[in-house]
Amino acid sequence: MFNDKESFKQVFRETLIGKLGKPLEEASNADVYKILGNMIRENAGKNWAETNQKYKLDKDKQVYYFSMEFLIGRLLGNNLLNMGVLEVVREGLADLGFCLQDIEEEESDAGLGNGGLGRLAACFLDSLASLQYAGHGCGIRYKYGLFEQKIVDGYQVELPDYWLQNDNVWEVRREDKQVEVRFWGTIETREENGRLVFDHTQYEAVRAVPYDVPIIGADRRHVNTLRNWSAESITQPSRTFGSFAGTDYHKFLEYKRSVESISEFLYPDDSQYEGKLLRLKQQYFLCSAGLQSILRTYAKLGTPIESLPDKVALHINDTHPTLVIPELMRILMDVHGLGWDEAWSITTRMVSYTNHTILSEALEKWPIQMVRELLPRIFLIIEEINARFCGELMSRYPGDQDRIAQMAIIHDDQVRMAHLAIVASHSVNGVAALHTEILMKREMRLFNEMYPHRFNNKTNGITHRRWLLHANPDLANLINQSIGTRWVSHPQEMIGLIKYCEDASFQEQVASIKRQNKLRLAEYIYSKHSVHVDPDSIFDVQVKRLHAYKRQLLNILHILHLYNQIKDNPSMDMVPRTFIFGAKAAPSYHLAKRIIKLINTVAEVVNKDPDVKGKIRIFFLENYSVSLAEKIIPAADISEQISTASKEASGTGNMKFMMNGALTVGTMDGANVEMHEMVGDNNMFLFGLRAEQVMDYYQHGGYHARDIYNGDSRVKEVLDQLIKPGPICCHATEFESIFHSLLDNNDEFFVLKDFASYVETHVEIDRAYRNRQEWLKKSIINIGHSGKFSSDNTISRYAAEIWNISPVRL
Repeated sequence: MFNDKESFKQVFRETLIGKLGKPLEEASNADVYKILGNMIRENAGKNWAETNQKYKLDKDKQVYYFSMEFLIGRLLGNNLLNMGVLEVVREGLADLGFCLQDIEEEESDAGLGNGGLGRLAACFLDSLASLQYAGHGCGIRYKYGLFEQKIVDGYQVELPDYWLQNDNVWEVRREDKQVEVRFWGTIETREENGRLVFDHTQYEAVRAVPYDVPIIGADRRHVNTLRNWSAESITQPSRTFGSFAGTDYHKFLEYKRSVESISEFLYPDDSQYEGKLLRLKQQYFLCSAGLQSILRTYAKLGTPIESLPDKVALHINDTHPTLVIPELMRILMDVHGLGWDEAWSITTRMVSYTNHTILSEALEKWPIQMVRELLPRIFLIIEEINARFCGELMSRYPGDQDRIAQMAIIHDDQVRMAHLAIVASHSVNGVAALHTEILMKREMRLFNEMYPHRFNNKTNGITHRRWLLHANPDLANLINQSIGTRWVSHPQEMIGLIKYCEDASFQEQVASIKRQNKLRLAEYIYSKHSVHVDPDSIFDVQVKRLHAYKRQLLNILHILHLYNQIKDNPSMDMVPRTFIFGAKAAPSYHLAKRIIKLINTVAEVVNKDPDVKGKIRIFFLENYSVSLAEKIIPAADISEQISTASKEASGTGNMKFMMNGALTVGTMDGANVEMHEMVGDNNMFLFGLRAEQVMDYYQHGGYHARDIYNGDSRVKEVLDQLIKPGPICCHATEFESIFHSLLDNNDEFFVLKDFASYVETHVEIDRAYRNRQEWLKKSIINIGHSGKFSSDNTISRYAAEIWNISPVRL
C-alpha cells in the first residue's frame, strides 16, 4: 500500500485534498475514517481481483463456510495490521494531527454476529486468508444485527443496533450477482423423458443481493471474500406471489415488509410461531442464495457437474445452515438433471458439519407442517432422505424400532436438523476433545456406532493477529524482542517464552504492560460509571453470552458472599478485587435478564457501601462487543470460565484471555481441559464437578439442591437475600425467579453444588496473587502455551483432514 511514512503522508494528503473538498484542518475523524477505509479497500481490491483470478486459473478446490453469523468486529485496525502498514499509518496520521485510536472509534462493530459461534467464524476467515487457502464465508447482511444493549435502572433494555446508519465502507454491493430464492407455493410433478420432474408454482420470490467484504490475509496479497446476502423484494410485483397478480397494492407492501424482515436482524425471537418461521426463512435464504452463487461460479469453469466435490467443499457452522444439504440436492436434481444417487453422492462428499453444542435448544428441530408449507420441494427431499436412511437402519438393525426412532431425521412431527447434518456429511467434528468425546460416546453414540470414521475433533482456535498483535501491541512487541518475530506466522513458537518465565526483568516488563492495559480499561470504566478503579486490584473478568449454563449467577452469588464477609468483618484482609461483567441476554430469555439485574443491583449496593472501602468493585459493562473485548481482555488478571462441566463445547474467550496473560479459574469443561493438559494444576485454578459426575446426576439423579441450601449457611444467606427485604431485594418478587430456579427447579446447572469449591478456589487466588513473582511466572507460562490455540493451527487441520484443500500461492 505505502512504502514508507513519507509516501503515506503524501498519498494520504493528496487523497484528503481530492476527496474532502475542505482544508485538512477542518476534517473530522469520521471524514478521515471513511477516506482511509476506502483507500484500504481500493488497494486491497487489486489483490482481491488477483486472488480470485488465480483461483480461477488454478481451478483449485475452494471451501465455502456457511454460518448464520460472523462476529468480525471492526476492520480498520485489523486490515492495516494484515497489510503490514499499521505503524506507518499510525505515525503518519499523528504527523497530520490525527489519532488512529480515535479514528477507529468512528467504525461501528459489524452487526453480523453475537457470540462464540460468530467470532469463531470470523477467526477462521482470517486464518484461511492468512494461510493462503481459497476459503470464503457465506452469511446474511443483517440490517440491525442483534441489538444494542442499554442498562436502565439495572435492567437490560434492547434497542435497534443500526450499525449501517453511516454505511459500511468495507462492503461492495454486487447487484449483478443477485439470485432468486423461492418460498411457499406448490409442487407439481410430471414425467419428462422417462424421469420425474418437479415444478415449483405459486411461489413467493425473494431477491438475494450479495454484499462482498474483502478478508485480507496477513501475507498482504491473499484477499478472500465474506459474501453477505440481503433480502430484497422483486421489483416486478406480478412475480412476487402466485396468488397476487400485482393489483393489490397493500398486499404488495405486506410482501415487501415480509421479505425485508429476512435480513433485518439476527436471531429473531423464536418463542412464538412467527419467530420460528422467520428463523427458518433466514436459514433457507442463506443456504439457497449461497449455493446458487457457488454453482453459478463453478459452471463457468466448464467442468462436468460430477467433478463438483473435487472443486468445492461446503462447511456448515452448527445446525443453522443444515438446509444446504436438501438445497444442494434440489439444485443437482431439478436444475442439473442428476438422478438421486448421483446427487446424493456429490452432496455427501461436499458437505462437512461442525457441531458446537449438546444443548437441546441449539440442536434445532422444525415442525413438519412449517417446513412442508414454507419449503415444499425441500421437505419432499428431506422426507426422501429420511425414508432411505430409515430403510438403511431397518436393514442394519432389524426389529430395533427404538433405535430407529432415536436416529430418524423426521420423528414426532419434527425435522431434526442435527440428524440430517450427520447423515449427509462426510465429516462431523466437535470443537474440543471433551466435547467430541461426549458427542461420540453419549449424545450421538448411535450415529458414531453407525459411522465410526465420520466423527473427529478439531479444537477451536482464535486469530492471534487480532487478539494479541492488534489488541495488545505492547505485549506483542515484547514477545518480538524476546523470541523474534517468527511466532507471528508460526504461533506455536510462542512456547519459546517459557524460558523467560522466571526472568525478573521479563516479568517486570510483562507486569508493566498489564498495568498500562488496566489503566486504560480503568479510564474507560470511569467514563461509563464515574467510579475510580484501582489498577492494583485483581481484575476478575467474565465476559460472554448470558446463559444459565455459563453461570454468571455463580459468580455474582460468590461476590455477594464476599460482601457479606466484609460486612461481618470490615477489617478483613483481602487483595482488592474489581469484578467485571459483560454479556447480552436474548430478549426472550427472562431468567438471564433477571441475572443481569441482580449483577447490577449487587454492584449498586457494594460500590456505594463505605464499609467495603474499595475492597470490592463490580461493573457490568453494557453492550459487550468485539471492540469492547479488545479493551477488557488485555487488562484481565483472572478469566472466569465457570460453565457447568460438559455444557461448554469449547469456548474461545478462555483462549483469548490465556493469550493475554490472564489466569483461568474454571471447571474441567470444553477447551479448559486441553489448557490444563498444557499448563498443569499450578498455572490455572480448577474447581467443581467433572463432566462425568454432572452427566451421572442427570442420568441417575441423586442431587438435591435444598440439601445444600439447608446445610451450607453461606448458601442460605445469599439465597435468602434474593427474596427477603433488604438492600438486595427491594421488591419481593424481583429475584424470585432466580431463587426458584435454584431450589424449586433443583438447580439444573449445579450452581449450588459447585459453590463451596468455587469459594475455596477464590481464596486460593487471593493467596496466589500476593506472590507477585509466582503470579507473573504463571502468567508467562500461559502466554507461552497459548500459541497452540491459534486458529491458524485449527484451520490447517480442517484444510488437511476435512476439506482437502491446499494453499494457493500468488
